[in-house]
Amino acid sequence: MSDQYNSRIERRKKQKKRAPQNTAPAAKKPKKKKSSLAKKIFLTFAALFLLMLAGGLGTFALMVKDAPKLDEGLLHDPISSKIYDMNGDFVTSVGSQKRDYVKYEDIPPLVRDAILATEDARFFKHHGVDIIRIGGAAIKNVTNGFGSEGASTITQQVVKMSFLSPDKTIKRKAQEAWLAYQLDKEYSKEEIFEMYVNKVFMSDRIFGIKEAANHYFGKELDELTLPEAALIAGMPQSPNNYNPFKHPDRAEKRRNVVLSLMEQHHKISTSDMEKAKQTSVTDQLAEQKPDTGPAKKFNAYIDMVVEEVQKMGGYNPYSDGLKIYTTLDPKAQTYMEKLLDTEEIINYPSEKFQAGISLIDTKTGEVRAIGGGRNQKVERGFNYAVDLKQRQPGSVIKPLIDYGPAIEYLKWSTYQQLDDRPDTYSNGTPIRNAGGSYMGPLSMRTALTYSRNIPALQTYKKVGHEKANEFLNNVGIQLAKSQSENESNSIGAMSGISPLDLSGAYAAFGNGGTYIKPHTVKKIVLADGDTEVRNPIKPKKAMNDYTAYMITDMLKDVVKEGTGRRANIPGLPLAGKTGTTNYTEKEKREWNIPSSAAPDSWFVGYTTNYTAAIWTGYESKKEYLSKDSQNISKQLFKHLMEEVSSDKETKNFKKPNSVVELPIKKGSNPAEIAGAGTPNSEKVYELFIKGEEPKKVFNDFKDKKDDEDKEKEKEGKIENLTASYDASSQSIKVSWSFGGKGTPSFAVSSSTGESQSTSGTSAVFGNAQPGNSYSYTVTATVDGQTVDTASTSITVPTGEEPPANSDEDNPPSTQPDDDQSTPGDKDNDNGNGNGNGGNTGGNNGGGNGGNTGGNNGGGNGGNTGGNNGGGNGGNTGGNNGGGNGGNTGGNNGGSNGGNTGGNGGNTGGNTSKPPVTPPGGGTGTPPASGGNTQQGTPTPPAGAQTQSTDE
Repeated sequence: MSDQYNSRIERRKKQKKRAPQNTAPAAKKPKKKKSSLAKKIFLTFAALFLLMLAGGLGTFALMVKDAPKLDEGLLHDPISSKIYDMNGDFVTSVGSQKRDYVKYEDIPPLVRDAILATEDARFFKHHGVDIIRIGGAAIKNVTNGFGSEGASTITQQVVKMSFLSPDKTIKRKAQEAWLAYQLDKEYSKEEIFEMYVNKVFMSDRIFGIKEAANHYFGKELDELTLPEAALIAGMPQSPNNYNPFKHPDRAEKRRNVVLSLMEQHHKISTSDMEKAKQTSVTDQLAEQKPDTGPAKKFNAYIDMVVEEVQKMGGYNPYSDGLKIYTTLDPKAQTYMEKLLDTEEIINYPSEKFQAGISLIDTKTGEVRAIGGGRNQKVERGFNYAVDLKQRQPGSVIKPLIDYGPAIEYLKWSTYQQLDDRPDTYSNGTPIRNAGGSYMGPLSMRTALTYSRNIPALQTYKKVGHEKANEFLNNVGIQLAKSQSENESNSIGAMSGISPLDLSGAYAAFGNGGTYIKPHTVKKIVLADGDTEVRNPIKPKKAMNDYTAYMITDMLKDVVKEGTGRRANIPGLPLAGKTGTTNYTEKEKREWNIPSSAAPDSWFVGYTTNYTAAIWTGYESKKEYLSKDSQNISKQLFKHLMEEVSSDKETKNFKKPNSVVELPIKKGSNPAEIAGAGTPNSEKVYELFIKGEEPKKVFNDFKDKKDDEDKEKEKEGKIENLTASYDASSQSIKVSWSFGGKGTPSFAVSSSTGESQSTSGTSAVFGNAQPGNSYSYTVTATVDGQTVDTASTSITVPTGEEPPANSDEDNPPSTQPDDDQSTPGDKDNDNGNGNGNGGNTGGNNGGGNGGNTGGNNGGGNGGNTGGNNGGGNGGNTGGNNGGGNGGNTGGNNGGSNGGNTGGNGGNTGGNTSKPPVTPPGGGTGTPPASGGNTQQGTPTPPAGAQTQSTDE
């Protein structure tokens, strides 16, 4: 008991002693609260995590609920894509492929190791999705943006190639992961690897590594060396970019990356890697064979479509089962191929003769038709309309690099005065015009109309290469840095520009200054049938509307009366420019090239509806264009534009409010407005940017005109002046009446340079050519005094070509091509100065040579002759200059006289405005050079291209 008591007493004593400590738990209560708060925070985060997990799982479930089902058929065979034209009608399918199937057990370890090291080193360890690899890619996606780094396994790539689009979206990646997990459960690793190596695209319509080994190296898989296997393994990342035939440098860099990965994953030794990297890719390649697969409808166009689709986001038309809606005009494309591949429309000089044509919609940039070449029967062949980058554009570049920038940045008018005189590049190297002649002071309009080289260089220098290149860039053309500062660019002595590029650039002129990149694809619809991907092409303001219109107005003169007359289509408002390149003196000697030959001939023209760019030439520059064949580019344009414009209204180019047209006193510098009383022969109509027009008015003719008008009223007046065409005789009759005192005599002059004197009231002019326009001026004289002058014009309707040969269709051997001529050299020209007589003749009798002449220059008599009879030499002469009489002869036909000088022919300007004339008077075209003309070969400045345009 006592023990119990003692123990109780002791217990109490101990409790008392611990009494102060009994308050401790109360003091520690906050710790309990803190512990409770931490627990609450933990539970809150846990709940949030669970909610996020649930939400993530829910979101993931939503994303994958529409994922396609695994289809064994799709796992093995790619799906072809369907192509539709501008009207939504089916055209063709693409997707037939070359493939040689290989089983897993037949894949050599070397090839298998190369693929695994490159594409999925942990392939045999994960379950379709590699979490570790995803983590690494996620970090890079956060720092560099979503989609910057991929983490797809081989399994995921099989899924993507079989069922999904290549879009880099979270939803598509979620579906890809889900299907990869399902695929990994359903099939063995070996089966999935076999699917991959047979399904992967390897460029050139090749699928699978076995077919690729044969295509690129001419070997079976088990014959591949280490560097060859590494190249094959590296291609799937970007097959077209790493195609060793097309891009050997890129392919070699990619191969070396694969070799490094193989060494990193211990598949090869360091020494093996280094040795393999020293191997040249090109030394290992097999001989490239042309694609002899079945020809597709509209091959050249379809090739462009395929390439454009691939650039829109990694889509593969050969395997992705796309619906591709294009801008193709099947009617225009069919005619294009008929134009190039048959001789129903144009007689080509040779089967080897080639051409590249791009036809686009001027307002939208949509490519309507492509002429990839003549007789191009293979798929993915060389496309002369797109791939032609190594040839020079010649003078078609002048509106884009010289005169366009001058208007845009310097605010020049079309009358801006230049000086066509001996000149040099900045380094002192001389530059020459075609034929070596000079026109002296002239307007920008005249310089462009007749494609003078020296004024083009002067303009380029004043603009500066930086602004010139800026203008080019704005219309989709970017020169290589190595040639971007060459002054010879001013006349087209550069490379890297295709017909497609030029059609897009010129369309900006016809579209009010707005550039739209030429394109063939409107949209694609993915294999799911719902997802549409539109081509992200956007319009871009390339220049002011006044620049576009003023260039267009000058280029209309090029076609009507300048170097592009053979491309003119009467009644159709169009503008255009010629371009012809030439050979260096060294090339002429080495290849035995005639002096009049050319390697390239271009024409680029446009209406408000269509723009077409045409190149003609041969695959090898050693084969040359003759004088006749240099005109085929213009013929192609004319036929094509006539065809596509036949059933469509073509509106004229509309002058914007920013442009002012004014009559200018001819020869004034700076420009002066022609005042009242200025005769038509002393004024030209030119365009100015609003606010930049001249203020000074030239009035010297006013008082004189008032006096003349009074005298005319007293002495007489020409009335009822008309011109009519007689198709049977191909002649034009000019008739009039006269009222007044005295006995009048009349002088009748033609825009061709021919003139007649008569006391009657009519005159007849022969050799009227269908499609050409002629103007006539009648001057009445009474008692030696001029009492009145009146003018009229007529356009000869087009019809069947005359039976006799004309200069237009059969230029004589001494006649330079349009681009190489100086004004007056061509048929349809007559000039002030060295004018040249026309060839004449008659059956069973001699013909009289054409009367020629000009101010301040000798004229050359026309060659004459006839069947069974001799001809009389042409009457020649000019003020302040003697003329050479024409040679005459018979030989049962017109004689071939040996006149020197340019080649004449008579036509007028096809324009409602007065014809373009050089300053210095006269109503004809500017002076022609004597003799056989051929463009000089200016030596460009140091660093420039040595090949020069001939204009």
